[in-house]
Amino acid sequence: MTQPREEILAEGIRLICGDSRDVLPQLGKFDLIFCDPPYGHGNNDGDLIHNREKALGKPTLASAESRPIANDKPEETAALIAWFFRELPRHLWPGSCCCCCCCGGGGPDPQFARWALEIDQHLDFKQMVVWDKGPMGMGWHYRRSYEVVLVAQMPGAACRWFDKTDAVENIIRPGHLGIRKIIPQKTDHPTPKPPELARHFIRLHSEPGQTVLDPFMGGGSTGVAAVKEGRAFTGIEIDARWFDLSCKRIEASLKSPDLFVAAPAAAPAAPHPTLL
Repeated sequence: MTQPREEILAEGIRLICGDSRDVLPQLGKFDLIFCDPPYGHGNNDGDLIHNREKALGKPTLASAESRPIANDKPEETAALIAWFFRELPRHLWPGSCCCCCCCGGGGPDPQFARWALEIDQHLDFKQMVVWDKGPMGMGWHYRRSYEVVLVAQMPGAACRWFDKTDAVENIIRPGHLGIRKIIPQKTDHPTPKPPELARHFIRLHSEPGQTVLDPFMGGGSTGVAAVKEGRAFTGIEIDARWFDLSCKRIEASLKSPDLFVAAPAAAPAAPHPTLL
């Protein structure tokens, strides 16, 4: 076990470089978990995306060098996700939610359906939200132009839901709320998500000053979203490259806050455990 590295960027903003399986059991409960775990596809490691980047050869895109994601082989991800879903009830308050990105389906493994059944063994499955990214995605036959976000809630209380419009669909349509598809640059995480995607769910399932956790932080988009929405944030990332990138991005967000949102509140009253 490698000793985790920790950065406190501001009061209530805590980033940890380490394996979630080592770090998460030491943490307490959160008001919302939003995450984008490895999908088990071997992304950017000799796959279609990696080969397309090499073929295009554009200087802004990744070079011929692969950028594999940790724990992204099928057998690694299967074990990681099974552990993570079992761990979830220890880290959510009754009624609070986990919103888990889950790629876009497609053979040979119906991953989104399998993950939905797995998470329902530990929480109450609520909804599969479709993020319509617009044409045209990768793949063949049925090109991948959407991803899904699985939403499940901790039993024991009514779902924490803070929308007042009664107009939230289970489809996020192209351009809705500024949510857009991102084409990764060569210095970026291979599978980045727009911060606006996390902001959407953060607004729906939490209030300003509450706590958000992302145990698979990647390039830091959830942390950026949490800062912009005035939430406290804890992020965990195993790969030092993406951890350092997250620190820079979240720190930049702290220096340019949304003028219409209060700054992140102090961390929860319960003291953080010391990881170092």
